[in-house]
Amino acid sequence: MTPTTGYTRLQIALHWTIATLVVAAWLASEDMDDVLEARLDADLAPLAGAPLHVWLGISVLLLAVIRLVVRLRSGAPEPTGSPPVQLAAHWGHRLLYLLMFAVPLSGMLTWGAGIEDMGDLHELAANGFLLVALGHALAAILHSAMAGDSTMSRMFTPRDR
Repeated sequence: MTPTTGYTRLQIALHWTIATLVVAAWLASEDMDDVLEARLDADLAPLAGAPLHVWLGISVLLLAVIRLVVRLRSGAPEPTGSPPVQLAAHWGHRLLYLLMFAVPLSGMLTWGAGIEDMGDLHELAANGFLLVALGHALAAILHSAMAGDSTMSRMFTPRDR
């Protein structure tokens, strides 16, 4: 991956769109156990009458694939700060990308393949994803406030302006 000075418009748009969809999916997850049970009992096709939560998860996964391809092609800025801060940022981003794929995929196995036991893992991973994303946002805000650098502005101001 090529280091750059910032993110492209597309990378920023994908970042905020996926973040919004993840929060929306989490908020739309209420009663999914009952909805899954009803789908399986009625022996319905996975996408027949799929609830909003399912469509949001599919959207997150599709956009995550695009986001990864764009990141590999366009690069990303190097983390700033001390070596421990850079290491935390590096592994934090890796964890976010892992969860960006693992959560929707585990949901697909639960909903699409009807593997009910996967639902508990999906729910746990989704809650963990939200916590990691919240920590990521908090770390970026604190880093920018304490270091006074452009860490936060990189996700609002595209390099290709």
